Amino acid sequence: MNFSGPDQILLFSDAGTDARCGDQRRLKDSRIGRAWVAIREDEVAAKASGINTRNIKLLAFAMGASFGGLSGGMFAAIQGFVSPESFVLNESIMILAMVVLGGMGNIFGVIAGAVLLSFLPEILRYTVEPVQMAGLRTHVDRPGSFTHVDFRFGLGADYARYRPAGLWPESRHRREMTVVANK
Repeated sequence: MNFSGPDQILLFSDAGTDARCGDQRRLKDSRIGRAWVAIREDEVAAKASGINTRNIKLLAFAMGASFGGLSGGMFAAIQGFVSPESFVLNESIMILAMVVLGGMGNIFGVIAGAVLLSFLPEILRYTVEPVQMAGLRTHVDRPGSFTHVDFRFGLGADYARYRPAGLWPESRHRREMTVVANK
């Protein structure tokens, strides 16, 4: 099977994403996933309950590195050439914003945040000029950059204030945020 065309690479990456989402869901409910949650919430209590925190943390690091390596390999295969200029600060900030906007502890929320932050600026790029012409009666020189700056900071500030858990948080985080909001 030849994975050289864009359709085949998209199909391969979609299958990998689907498999990873299923693995994540199963891992979250496993013994290791519960140990990760216990360590995240209170490391001293997790250690007191018999969890080997050192080994569990090393396992989390190793699994994150392996998935990062697989993703980097797919990126290199798609790009054909990888250099340090491929990884700029704006890309890292955008990925972090996708995760934060998507929701805490839910892979599907992160996917929703990625879709929103990927497509909405592109839609706004083509709709901002008619709005500017109607409201301001003038044209801003670079509407694309204006839209991205306005969109990222405006949306980030709104979500930090009104939905601190993100678009689609894990049910436990949603309950915690509801309790905090009601106080």
